[in-house]
Amino acid sequence: MDGPCIKAFVNPFGQRPWMTREGAAAAPSGGSKGLKGIVAGGITGGLEILITYPTEYVKTHLQLDEKGVDKKYTGIIDCVKKTVQQRGFFGLYRGLSVLLFGSIPKSACRFGAFEQIKQFLVDEKNQLSNANKLLAGLGAGVCEAVIAVTPMETIKVKFINDQRSESPKFKGLFHGVYAIVKTEGVGGVYKGLTPTILKQGSNQAIRFFVMETMKDLYKRGDSEKKVPTILVGVFGVIAGAASVFGNTPLDVVKTRMQGLEAAKYNGTLDCIVKIWQNEGPFAFYKGTVPRLGRVCLDVAITFMIYDSFMELFNKIWK
Repeated sequence: MDGPCIKAFVNPFGQRPWMTREGAAAAPSGGSKGLKGIVAGGITGGLEILITYPTEYVKTHLQLDEKGVDKKYTGIIDCVKKTVQQRGFFGLYRGLSVLLFGSIPKSACRFGAFEQIKQFLVDEKNQLSNANKLLAGLGAGVCEAVIAVTPMETIKVKFINDQRSESPKFKGLFHGVYAIVKTEGVGGVYKGLTPTILKQGSNQAIRFFVMETMKDLYKRGDSEKKVPTILVGVFGVIAGAASVFGNTPLDVVKTRMQGLEAAKYNGTLDCIVKIWQNEGPFAFYKGTVPRLGRVCLDVAITFMIYDSFMELFNKIWK
């Protein structure tokens, strides 16, 4: 009686391709790679923001600048010049602490999620299809938007917006966060969640798709072939530019929805309509040039640092 029972036994994991493909060690391996991605991503986020923050500062100011009597800047150079004149060179780093504290978990979440999702989507040859590249990037972007980016970006925009007023209210990071939560509740740091999810999801879908596709073209089917760090940087510039031209309108809407004057909009759609009616279609591409410079540099640096740390971790972290 025992024999037939044993033969009739069906492996309950048989329909899970990532387990039949990798064997018993698949789960630990995938988990390890996800953890490596979290650690490498966190380090990457901290280093990247220290290098690129001034361009983010200028971009945000230009996006908050409206037409009419309240317009403060004529362009990038004028914004930099006035900021340095009024607050010195380190005025370009106002609000850095907010982004620094936020960039570490943001980048950790992004790369950790991508590596984990990728483990479930790769085929027998450890390759991602074009659709799955977009899906993995989208998943990483949505994950970082909900967990880290929305509160971080809301606080950052409110801080920079506050500095534009003649009598700033926020005395520092913790005082600012306390003031926002006290006035608007916890939901005050989750303003613009919908456009942020749309922005980050499309951002990472585009970036990871371009990056993974270009890496695959370079490797020509050899998954073990290493892509030179400098070439990763070049791919990053291209991926960053693609994401900027693809979703700057969403970035502008997100910024307006997170500013101190966000209350004048009744939601994402209302914000889009009012910008279109009051400022015209080109307003959706405000800050494109400084964003292009920042994002291309940001994505190139990010992928270069991340790939370097992942290569190191793969050697010493088994």
